[in-house]
Amino acid sequence: MKRAVIALLTATCVRAAPGVAQAEPSLGLGVGTVRYAAGSSFGSAVVSPGLRYSSTSFVAEGSGAVASLPFAWSSQARASVWGVVAQLPRGLRIAGEATFAGTTLSNGGGSTAEAHGVGEVLWTRSNWGLGVGAGPSTGMISGALPVVALHTRARAWWRLGEEEANSSTELQLIAEPTHFPDGWFTDVGAGATVERRRVVASAWLAGRLAGGPESKAAGSALVQVYVSRRVSIELGGGSYLNDPYQDLPRAGFVTLGVRLHGTSRPMHATRTTPLIPLTPEVRGDSQVVQFRMPGAKQVAIAGDWTAWQPLALRTLGDDVWEAALRLKRGVYHFNLLVDGSDWVVPNGVATVSDGMGGMVAVLIVP
Repeated sequence: MKRAVIALLTATCVRAAPGVAQAEPSLGLGVGTVRYAAGSSFGSAVVSPGLRYSSTSFVAEGSGAVASLPFAWSSQARASVWGVVAQLPRGLRIAGEATFAGTTLSNGGGSTAEAHGVGEVLWTRSNWGLGVGAGPSTGMISGALPVVALHTRARAWWRLGEEEANSSTELQLIAEPTHFPDGWFTDVGAGATVERRRVVASAWLAGRLAGGPESKAAGSALVQVYVSRRVSIELGGGSYLNDPYQDLPRAGFVTLGVRLHGTSRPMHATRTTPLIPLTPEVRGDSQVVQFRMPGAKQVAIAGDWTAWQPLALRTLGDDVWEAALRLKRGVYHFNLLVDGSDWVVPNGVATVSDGMGGMVAVLIVP
């Protein structure tokens, strides 16, 4: 039953990733049907809150669910944080990630939990990236000894289109070899997310090549349709692999829900002309960039040429801020830090995905 709750939660939490330095709270209300591999099935109602915060170097998200089962109430929670630890030359970054999840039953049916930590080396470009990492994982079930595993991960992603115009496609590939006490198994997956103004659709295929747990395959599809700027209808279906960390069985699901969003979503393209990368003005041996930031008291620029460390801009008055840079010819990525707390993408400047749910502006030095 617990695995079914996770399936329903995942189906009612799909959403577009927010832009730089943006928090998105939401609340989902849904119903669904779950079917186990053995053939038994049941219906359930789910309430699922969620929260995601994303910036250029940090992503945190959490979600939960309370579901009505035929014989009890079940609750599930999941939280994860990801952050850049260090910036290296040639587009390399060192990042760390931690994930926690758990389930409980109201009738004394026990609880389960799992935790994962991954250190990762990333190589990113304007619209694609690669990552390789490893770390410990553990699973805990009430009344049993915890298990510890070595979890490794290799992944790649590509992004096409323009997120500012609510029209983009993101593709992902991932392989996760894991060493459990009884041997190795490898989970592999491929997914696509397509965003077209009012609609966000995603599909995911997964497989397990196992020396311990039995090899299996699964797949799911989720569609989210915005009926207004803050309300979406969500429909999902498919199946999930069993979770060896919490001993949660494989299950299939169909779910329908409504999600209320704390941030407003544009219903149409936000511009009629394409954005262009920022090109600095040459003054002597420096390149000068200017930005208009109404009401700002402090503005700093951080980019891949500064290892993403903020560099203060000087004010020219009338809400205009200026920086003199010394850069070689090439393509750079940056964002602005306003008043020491808000990461901002400058208006009118082309952006690309940072591969982690955020966006970075593009600077070209000719």
